Amino acid sequence: MKYSYYLLLALAVASVACSCRKDKEENKLSYYVTPYPYDIVNVEEPPASNEVRNIIFLIGDGMGLEQVSCAWVLNHGKLNLDNMPVVGLSRTYSLSDLITDSAAGGTALSTGQKTSNSHVATDPDGNPIPSMFVKAQECGKKTGVAVTCLMADATPSVFCSHSDHRYKYDEVIAGYAESGVDYIAGGGRDYFGKKRKDARNIDDEMGTKGYAVVYDETALMEAHLPILALLADDNLPVALERGDLFRHMVAKGLAELSTNCGDKGFVYMIEGSSIDDWLHENRIDNAMEELLDFDRVLGDVLQWAAADGHTLVIVTADHATGALTLQDGDLKEGRIGVGFGNDSHNGIAVPYYVWGPGRDHFNGILENAELGARITSLIH
Repeated sequence: MKYSYYLLLALAVASVACSCRKDKEENKLSYYVTPYPYDIVNVEEPPASNEVRNIIFLIGDGMGLEQVSCAWVLNHGKLNLDNMPVVGLSRTYSLSDLITDSAAGGTALSTGQKTSNSHVATDPDGNPIPSMFVKAQECGKKTGVAVTCLMADATPSVFCSHSDHRYKYDEVIAGYAESGVDYIAGGGRDYFGKKRKDARNIDDEMGTKGYAVVYDETALMEAHLPILALLADDNLPVALERGDLFRHMVAKGLAELSTNCGDKGFVYMIEGSSIDDWLHENRIDNAMEELLDFDRVLGDVLQWAAADGHTLVIVTADHATGALTLQDGDLKEGRIGVGFGNDSHNGIAVPYYVWGPGRDHFNGILENAELGARITSLIH
C-alpha cells in the first residue's frame, strides 16, 4: 500500500513536470500567419533539350529546407518553388569552417570554387577567382544583379568584385566600377560615397563611365543599360513595407537584359538577401515575408522564362540560418509555430531547384562549388 502511494505520487509529480515542460516549450515558439497569401503561377516548362541562352540564378540567403517548409505552410501548401522539377541538396561547408558564411558560400556558387570564410571571390591567399559573370561577358552576354540588401553585402559582391575580406567595404564597392556588370540594383548608396574612407564617390565614377545612376524606382523605370540603381541608403525596406519594389526591380532587369543582349543571352543573379538578416534576429514574421516575396519573384521569373523557352532557372541558398524548426501550425489556417536554435548559420545541406533547358545537368547531392561549376559550364 505504501509502495502504491509513493508510485502514484511519483507519477503525479512526473505528470506535472511534463505539463510544465510542455508549456515552457510552447511558450518559446514564435507563431505567425501571413497577411498576404497568394496564388502560384501555372507555367509550361520548355524541353530540357532546348538551347540555354539565358541563366537566371536566384539565391535565397539563409533559405534552408526548414525555412521553405514554413513558407509553404504559411501560403496554405503552395509555393512557386513547387514548379521546379529537379530538386537536390547542396553541401555548404567552406575551406576554413564547417559552418560557412555568405562570402565563402556565395563564392562557391559564383565561381565554382570553395574558399575560406570572409573571402569575396578570392582564394584563401587572397587571389581573385573569376565569377561566372566573367565567362558570360567573354561570351558576349549581358550580366545583372538585383538584391534586397546593400551592394556591399557578400552575395552580390562575389559576382561583381573581389576582396580577401567581406568587410573591406571600400575595396568591395570599388570593384563594381570595374566589373562591367550591366544591371546593378539594390541598396547601399551610402557605401558608394558617404561612408567611404577615401572620399571617392563610386556612383559618380560609374556615371562618368556611362551608367545611368538612379536612386528611386521612378527613375529606374525610365533608365536604360548600363544601370546602377541604389534604391536605399542601406538595405531595402522590409518586405511588408516596400510593396512590389523587389518584383519591379527584377522585372526591369529582365526587360533591359533581354532587350539588349541580342542573340547572345544574359546571366542574371537575383538574391532574396534579407531572409537571412531577419533569421539572425529570430524574427520569423519578417523572415517569412522576405521568403514569400522571393517566391513571388520566382513566379514572375518563371512566367517570363516559360514565354522565352531558352532560359535556365536555378534556385538555391548559400546556407541556412537560425537553426529553425517547424514545431506547430495549421496548413488550412496558414499558421506556423517555430523555434530557433541559434542566431547564426548552420551546416545542414540546403536544397537546390532547377527548371527549364539544361535541367538534366543537375541531380542529387552536390558540393556548392560543383553546383556553381555546372551552372558556369552551361554559359557559352
